[in-house]
Amino acid sequence: MNALFVFLGGGVGSVLRYLVGLWIGSAAFPWATFTVNAVGSFAIGLLGGWASRLGWGEALRLSLIVGLCGGFTTFSTFSKESLALAEAGRWCAFAAYAIGSVAIGIAAVALGYWIARH
Repeated sequence: MNALFVFLGGGVGSVLRYLVGLWIGSAAFPWATFTVNAVGSFAIGLLGGWASRLGWGEALRLSLIVGLCGGFTTFSTFSKESLALAEAGRWCAFAAYAIGSVAIGIAAVALGYWIARH
């Protein structure tokens, strides 16, 4: 049953990620992936904080945190786009994307968790 909750949340997250990609479009810098990873990091911090504070049940936690956030964010695409920037010799864009994604992701998780806990 738990796998069903992850599956349902993951489906919603994947569709949302696709829609963000359509909305932002493609550019020289992978803004769509950067955006979903930053927003997803904030969301997982916020949802994780709420789950901890409010004592969410396993089904809700799995659906939203593991499924929705896992389906929405995408480390594999981040890795592929980072490699493409490096292979193209776009070292400044590569550094900004790789370092910025990690820094923004961690800050967003911390902010979301802090908001949820307070």
